[in-house]
Amino acid sequence: MAGGGAAQSSSGTKKANIQIIPLIDVIFFLLATFVLFTLSLNKLVSVPIDLPVATNTPPDQKNSDNAPMVLQVTDAGIYLDKELITDRELQPRLVQYVQQTRAKNKEPRVLLAGDDRAKYGPTVAALDQVRLVGITQVSIETVYRPTGR
Repeated sequence: MAGGGAAQSSSGTKKANIQIIPLIDVIFFLLATFVLFTLSLNKLVSVPIDLPVATNTPPDQKNSDNAPMVLQVTDAGIYLDKELITDRELQPRLVQYVQQTRAKNKEPRVLLAGDDRAKYGPTVAALDQVRLVGITQVSIETVYRPTGR
């Protein structure tokens, strides 16, 4: 029986015959269409960030005037530029730093660091103090730093 979709029985009536190959082709086409359609619905949402620009100056020759104040939070207390201070001393020292840097027409910057025993609560409290005195340029150090260094 060549090319027909129905077979004749011995009584002369045609019997229906289902061809599976074209059905599989249609199903794969629908599947591919559905996959491509759903992939086109995904929208990428991103957060804009300002990446730092590389300089050719070695780290030891950089301007120390523009170096940020290092604020390290540990379980023993707070180190401000390698000096152990109390929680009460932090805000007046930050205010003094802001006044000195702005007098030099520079923007005050803080590098927030921690050691391996730093607690989350005191770190957030120190960050709040930095924000309250008006320092907007805050960097968080992500490498290990020994206590007080």
